[in-house]
Amino acid sequence: MTIPELDDFLDRSGLVKLDVPRRLTPLTGGVSSDIWRVEVADGRSLCVKRALAKLKVAADWQAPVSRNAYEWAWIQFAVGVLPQAVPQPLAHDESVGMFAMGYLDPATHPVWKQQLLSGEVDVQLARQVGRVVGQLHQASAHRADLAQRFDTGANFHALRLEPYLVATAHRHPDLASQLHALVHRTAHHPIALVHGDVSPKNILVGPQGPVLLDAECAWYGDPAFDVAFCLNHLLLKCVVVPHRRAELQAAFEAWVMGYFESTDFEPRSQLELRCAQLLPALMLA
Repeated sequence: MTIPELDDFLDRSGLVKLDVPRRLTPLTGGVSSDIWRVEVADGRSLCVKRALAKLKVAADWQAPVSRNAYEWAWIQFAVGVLPQAVPQPLAHDESVGMFAMGYLDPATHPVWKQQLLSGEVDVQLARQVGRVVGQLHQASAHRADLAQRFDTGANFHALRLEPYLVATAHRHPDLASQLHALVHRTAHHPIALVHGDVSPKNILVGPQGPVLLDAECAWYGDPAFDVAFCLNHLLLKCVVVPHRRAELQAAFEAWVMGYFESTDFEPRSQLELRCAQLLPALMLA
C-alpha cells in the first residue's frame, strides 16, 4: 500500500484525520501482507494491514486478497470470545482491503517463536495456547451462522491444502494417495472455525496470556488442522533446539492437555485420530 492510500484509509475510518501528525513505519517479517505501524501524536499506536495478491516469496504464489476481510471477521469473532487473546480491532474497509488493529509492543508482547528458538520453553504457556485454541473452537463448533460466514474453502485450499499437502504429494508420489485422501477429508469436515496458521511465529506472549495473529486463512472446517499445525511446529523445534527436546515434548503434551480441557464438541478419540494422521504429513511438508 502507498502512504497516500494509508492516509486516506485512516482519515475515512475516523482513526486519524489528515491534519493530525503521525509517524508511519512499515513492519517487516511477513510475506503475505503489507503492515504499517501508525504512531499518532496523541500517543495512540496502531497497525494497518492489507493483503497482497502475490506473496513476498521466491515462487509465484498468488493468493486471494479477500482473505483480509476474513481475517477481520475472525478477529471480530475471537474478540467476543477471548478479548485478551487477539489485538483490538479498530476499523475495516473491505473496498480497499485494509483493516486497523491495536499495536502490541514487542517489549511487552514477544513472539513465541523467538523464545522457543532461544531455548526458552514455558510449558505452562504451551498449555495456555492449547486452551485458547480450544476455547475458540468450542465457541464456534456446530454453528451454521459461522459456517456460512466463513465459507472459504477455496481460500483455504489455495493457502494451506495446496502448498502443504498437495505439493508434498507431487514431491513424494509414493505417498500421494494418502496425502490426497487427507486433503479430501480435511476439506470436507466442517465442524468449527479454523484459524489456519496457529504457529509460534503468529503467537505473542502477552502479560495476560497468548495473543493470536494472522488469521488470513480463517475457514469453517476441521479443527484438527489447527491442532496438528501448531503441534507440528513444536515437534520441529526439537530438531532445531535439540538440547531442549525434553522440555519441548513436555510443551507438546501440555498444549494437548490445555486444548482438550476446553473442548467437548466431538469425541476426543475422533479428533485425535485426524490430528495424528495430519501431523506426519505436515511435518513432511
